[in-house]
Amino acid sequence: MNVEHHPDHAVTAQATGTSVTAPPKDAPGELNLVRRFVNTVDRESGKEELGSPQDLQDWLIANGVPGAGAAFTAADLRRAVTVREALRRLLLANNEGVAPDEAATAELTAAGERARLTTVFAADGRAHLVSAARGIDAALGHLLAVVYAAMENGTWRRLKACRNDTCQWAFYDHSKNRSGTWCQMSVCGSQLKASAYRQRRKQAAEAP
Repeated sequence: MNVEHHPDHAVTAQATGTSVTAPPKDAPGELNLVRRFVNTVDRESGKEELGSPQDLQDWLIANGVPGAGAAFTAADLRRAVTVREALRRLLLANNEGVAPDEAATAELTAAGERARLTTVFAADGRAHLVSAARGIDAALGHLLAVVYAAMENGTWRRLKACRNDTCQWAFYDHSKNRSGTWCQMSVCGSQLKASAYRQRRKQAAEAP
């Protein structure tokens, strides 16, 4: 069983006297798989869950992702990390309310082409995407199919990456007006507000 955590946030919370680690902001249904995939690296601590091809296979198997049974190579790992970071850039765009950068969308388009995503109709008549590829392309294709379904059902825009540049942790914005900006207001939000306050004081002190 995978236990998601954000080590540096827990340490910071203890140091500041705030509550220790808040529960992850889960996304609904399979979209939470995409959130967890993006969070396989903790940018603040440098902890990387996908440090080797075997780590990649173990993570995909543990999370029930199709195509996980294949033996992965270093090239497969690089491909997975590239898709992960392209997804993160889309989540940052969701947070900022802007269009994602073209490089990210191009990388994900290429991943979709390699996955050979095909429209399949279920017994109830509802259509969904299924990868016709194998191995890492099938695994990444499944994640992209989840993203596509979330875009169709309206949940995608609520999946965001924390606006704190040193964090960028993926979280699901449960606020009524989709106004969430940081993964944890008590940590990342407070850090940025304190930094902005110090900058304003410095500028005021340096002003003639």
